[in-house]
Amino acid sequence: MKKAYISNPVISRLPRYYRCIEQLCASGVSRISSSALSELLGLTASQVRQDFGCFGEFGQKGYGYNVPKLRDELREILGLSRELTAIILGCGNLGRALINNFDFSFCGIRLIGAFDPDPQLVGEVMNGLTVRDYGEVHAFMAEEHPVVAILTVPGSQSQIVSELLTHEGIRGIWNFTQQEVQVDDPNVVVENVILLDSLMTLSYKINEGLSV
Repeated sequence: MKKAYISNPVISRLPRYYRCIEQLCASGVSRISSSALSELLGLTASQVRQDFGCFGEFGQKGYGYNVPKLRDELREILGLSRELTAIILGCGNLGRALINNFDFSFCGIRLIGAFDPDPQLVGEVMNGLTVRDYGEVHAFMAEEHPVVAILTVPGSQSQIVSELLTHEGIRGIWNFTQQEVQVDDPNVVVENVILLDSLMTLSYKINEGLSV
């Protein structure tokens, strides 16, 4: 049974577990020990067991984990079996790349709408989705009730767009605008993806290694 509180570090490791287990399933692996799994992920066996213990007992002593069963359990925990519908606002270079190349279905997401204010982009078909004008967002949401909004709009627009989407009923925002956004509604989850921060972290680690 899932515990009442799961720490953010544990939650952040769940996708790594799932991707690894999915790859093992694809390779035909039927069972794995916590030690073997921890080596693949660069963790300790104790950490793996503690993390899984937050959600129940998935393994058996002396046997390890049934890989297909563990995959199904992780899918359920992550909510991947309950498909969430999503829209994307901003269909420029980054938005286009996400629409055309990102595997949303792997994450339990179905992209159903794309919007942009640029008349040159409106009407263009990207991976089966016809780009609509921003003015159609309200009517689209009233009819389709998407759950997730993906933002690749200019950073200067990110906060006001997020607030408008929250009022329209969006439950989650995946924000790529390079400007962190916050919403007052406690029922809306925001994931700020700051690519600059990630690249600067990489730069720091490289320079630390070079200075040793």
